[in-house]
Amino acid sequence: MWNGSRRVRRLGDTLRVFVASLATETNTFSPLFVDRTAFETAFYCPPGTHPDTPTLCSAPMVAARRRAKTDGYTLIEGTATWAEPAGLVSKEAYESLRDEILDQLRAAMPVDIAVFGLHGAMVARGYDDCEGDLLKCVREIVGPDVVVGAELDMHHHLTDLRVKSADIIVGFKEFPHTDFLARAEDLMELCLRAARGEIKPVTEVFDCHGFAGFMTSREPGRSFVDRQLAMEGKDGILSVSVTHGFGAADVYDVGTKVFVIADGEANRGKAKALAEKLGREILGWGKGGASPPHYKPDEAIVQALKEPGQPIIFADRWDSPGGGVAGDSTVMIRKLMEHPEIPSAIGALWDPIAVTFCRAAGVGETISLRFCGKVAATSGDPIDAEVTVKGVSDDLIIPFEQSLVSLGPAAAISIGNLDIVLVTGRAQTFSPPAFTKLGVDLASKKIVVVKSSNHFYAAFAPIAAKIHYLDSGGPFPSDITKVNWVKARRPLSPLDPNPWL
Repeated sequence: MWNGSRRVRRLGDTLRVFVASLATETNTFSPLFVDRTAFETAFYCPPGTHPDTPTLCSAPMVAARRRAKTDGYTLIEGTATWAEPAGLVSKEAYESLRDEILDQLRAAMPVDIAVFGLHGAMVARGYDDCEGDLLKCVREIVGPDVVVGAELDMHHHLTDLRVKSADIIVGFKEFPHTDFLARAEDLMELCLRAARGEIKPVTEVFDCHGFAGFMTSREPGRSFVDRQLAMEGKDGILSVSVTHGFGAADVYDVGTKVFVIADGEANRGKAKALAEKLGREILGWGKGGASPPHYKPDEAIVQALKEPGQPIIFADRWDSPGGGVAGDSTVMIRKLMEHPEIPSAIGALWDPIAVTFCRAAGVGETISLRFCGKVAATSGDPIDAEVTVKGVSDDLIIPFEQSLVSLGPAAAISIGNLDIVLVTGRAQTFSPPAFTKLGVDLASKKIVVVKSSNHFYAAFAPIAAKIHYLDSGGPFPSDITKVNWVKARRPLSPLDPNPWL
């Protein structure tokens, strides 16, 4: 029975759960703008059409299905959609997708739980906090007694509006993001327990007033996350998450925060103390304690030649499509071309036009090709070269943890010892099949450059002699002290002295 916004439960009633997903990551400095087509092209699943495997931000859909089978509740699925990271989302795109999901929620009422797979760094024209706006609207529909939960990528902007509107927010813990399904399952467990009255979640947030992100593929991040996981479910603490922040967005809440969910008001003090303790610990590492060295292109080649074995992997972090930029920088390509004696490979780079030409020419053909360096000045100049088409694909599909990612029609080209992967679908180079499916033998390469921030790590580590990080100069704003911040709250270190240090 439903009485206005409040569901009056009767003995034997089956829980009703609504789940949907709306996500992208917005680089407000990027020249790549996003409309609704960008969502529909990348990943758009109307109710009931989501695949069995999760995507990065739609894992709650899969987790909710799994629990529906074991727990016997009624599941109502809404739309799940995602656009590749880029620049500002149009107002029409955000509002139309938001309203589509909200209309589905209204039609599903009454519900006991409303769960959402979000990213947490979506910015649209007129909406600096898309996720907060969505959750506020959800709360207005379902009322105060329905459990509202959300999963966020760790590179999000945690706002007061989100914390106020949702009962339970769970963030990814791993960077690279190997745990998005595990965290979605955590979210479902907590939401179900809350709906059954077994817990009463309360959230406390510690604002680090700075940028203090870290990788969990290396220390000290690895041990830190292991301790996070060990804290959950003990001494009244239900969940511990860290907002790493996304440093390519000029919004008020940019930066690192720690948020802890405890069981009931009696444990709120514990949550507050723990959030501050962990936040201060992260700040105490300093920049050098958490970040690996980033080599300039010349330095990268010198470093690779010093090291035994191959391939030596370099991640071109500041030209990663996962940061909302094009992934078409020619800076490292030119540097590798200066060393034709070094067997090397680089990819995947975004150039739909060049891919079209290569596929039309055919495998084995040598053609004159102008490629990459098209989107921004920081991408470098386009390259003109005689290239041999090494391999082509109608749809280059590669794995990323439990999900599959399409890079669209693709081609591999060779310039002597240098192999280059070009794609039409702008996404990170998550795994070796981005190369090997096009005939590129990574074991034969001394240097392999991947267009990824850190999500490549788990898949490439088993084949790499060594992994390093590259700084080819952008276009992602790698040095936040050089960014013209207008909206970000202050103080914000390293722009200002940190009040906690």
